[in-house]
Amino acid sequence: MKTKLHYAVSVLFVVFFGSCTSDPIEGMPVIEAENAITIEQDLLEIVNEHRLALNTIPLKFSNVAYKYANIHTDYMIAKGSISHDNFSSRASNINSEVTVDMVAENVAKDYQTAVEAFQSWYTSSSHKKTMEGDFTHTGISVKTDNLGNYYFTQLFYKQ
Repeated sequence: MKTKLHYAVSVLFVVFFGSCTSDPIEGMPVIEAENAITIEQDLLEIVNEHRLALNTIPLKFSNVAYKYANIHTDYMIAKGSISHDNFSSRASNINSEVTVDMVAENVAKDYQTAVEAFQSWYTSSSHKKTMEGDFTHTGISVKTDNLGNYYFTQLFYKQ
């Protein structure tokens, strides 16, 4: 009986810990890429100019949002594609550092300038809605992979 119980526990362990998921493995080594700071700043300025033209408050830069945007951009570079993987975890992490009412994000890849990324988001109804949404803070991460492809993450939150 003890052997069967040990076998059953072993099978459950393999099934539970070996199951497929789109989430990355915690502790997965991710190389931190260098930020394209000028593009990040330009994109924030463009988004805020657009919001002001709509009589919407400009977004304040947030170090907390920037931190999690950078982590996600590095993750996308390691993965080799854009994604919203683990968004709920990012939102929870932000909320654990600053109390927020809501969190959203836009991601993009392969645009060479802030204007190109903005135009892409602007022509997408869901991305445009996020940029124009009822948010107060943001952090924008723009980085390149080893091939020179740009990856963008913009996190938004309302406090």
